[in-house]
Amino acid sequence: MKKDVIIGYSGHAFVVLDVLKSCNINVLAYCEHIKKQQNPYNLVYWGYEKNSEVLNNLQNCNVYIGIGSNLIRKNIYYLLQQHNISMPSVIHKNATVSAMAKIDLATVIMPGVVINSMATIGKGVICNSSSIIEHECELADFAHIAPGATLAGNVKVGQNSFVGANAVIKEGVVIGSNVIIGAGSVVINNIADNKTIVGNPSKIIK
Repeated sequence: MKKDVIIGYSGHAFVVLDVLKSCNINVLAYCEHIKKQQNPYNLVYWGYEKNSEVLNNLQNCNVYIGIGSNLIRKNIYYLLQQHNISMPSVIHKNATVSAMAKIDLATVIMPGVVINSMATIGKGVICNSSSIIEHECELADFAHIAPGATLAGNVKVGQNSFVGANAVIKEGVVIGSNVIIGAGSVVINNIADNKTIVGNPSKIIK
């Protein structure tokens, strides 16, 4: 039987650990660049995930990425992929996910999330607590939907993009890659790549 290991061991990783516990997945160890002084989940420290010996050990494990940063999570994903390391997705027992939704590898679905019919969730995505992903939405790889955000039907979110807490995205809106949407924003128009937007109604600030 494969051992379960998490990469990252701070705020976001703690939430991921709770999701794993809800699924009766008992994580044995964590990987970080340094050993943490605080160890609230009583995990064993296995070392830095970029170390060749650690990577060899991880090949016999299920590995979960507990990193909130989209870019860092993406880099870790591809590092692990190069070494054929298993990265299952995990869905909290109190999330509601349609049987008609598709979820790729290394994605974490937090408590209270709703993912409705025909939604497509890419690799390494975070659907954070109580976010709503409506019918036929498409979340590209390494996107992060923050707590309480609502994506109406047929919304598309590009790679590495971040949708802030309690933001609302109107039906049919297309959001590009590497976009940052501020907390509480209301987005009614398409957003090009590499933009930062805030407000209600939202406006581009960068």
